[in-house]
Amino acid sequence: MRVLGIDPGLQTTGFGVVDVEGPRLHYVASGTIKTKAADQGDLPTRLKILYEGIREVVERYQPTVASVEIVFVNVNPQSTLLLGQARGAALAALVSCDLSVHEYTALQMKKAITGHGLARKEQIQAMVARLLQLPGEPGKDAADALGLAICHAHAATSFAAVAKAGGTLRRRTHAQLKGGRSY
Repeated sequence: MRVLGIDPGLQTTGFGVVDVEGPRLHYVASGTIKTKAADQGDLPTRLKILYEGIREVVERYQPTVASVEIVFVNVNPQSTLLLGQARGAALAALVSCDLSVHEYTALQMKKAITGHGLARKEQIQAMVARLLQLPGEPGKDAADALGLAICHAHAATSFAAVAKAGGTLRRRTHAQLKGGRSY
């Protein structure tokens, strides 16, 4: 399985690609898609850059599944709405490439990577570098994206065990997202 993690952001979207072979994780690639070249007030152009950038990453690295961070509600509602639009562009790009998309909160990712949900960015960078045996720490956005990919790699094992046992996982249809979502 090859997992693409996406940490959506309107100015900078992180991506990380990890191969999963049983319990082993192998780093493939990571980086960021930046929209700073477009005018800050030109939202449609910035969303197009994100959409096309994610499609390019999918085309280049051929992931089999994607993992995206669920947007948290910020103190500033305008920022939350803009982040939601960036996330929507990312989701649209992924599903247009026929990828299965799984969603996790920042808390779930942090717990999966560091063991606690209040981890700082620096802790996530250090643990991602350790888990993937990287020579150095990735940037903050790329580390979050790699963390989302690792989070799904671990969760996929549980999903497979439930499916093998004949159980089913149902998508949540209400606003409570504590358990994440899968499509």
